[in-house]
Amino acid sequence: MIELIEKTMMAGIGALSLSQKKAEELAEELKEKFDLSEEKGRDLLERLQEISRENQEKLEKVARQEVKDACERMGVVSRDEFDKLQKKVATLEKKLQSQ
Repeated sequence: MIELIEKTMMAGIGALSLSQKKAEELAEELKEKFDLSEEKGRDLLERLQEISRENQEKLEKVARQEVKDACERMGVVSRDEFDKLQKKVATLEKKLQSQ
């Protein structure tokens, strides 16, 4: 029974993250509807929170990669690349001044 609820919730949650309060409300509602014990309700809440954290991490990873890809397509240099070029220019300027 718990597995069915978990699978249903995982499908329903998808890529959305639940807030702590919403997750608690949902777990309480499911606990009442399915007459779950306190322990089972707590386990369900912990599982929902874990799923939420995992989805949030995945979403952040995808967002970071999309921003990185968009910057590369537009020709925007990274901070590291800029810093390297700045050092190289400074080195070349010193060489030119010393000649």
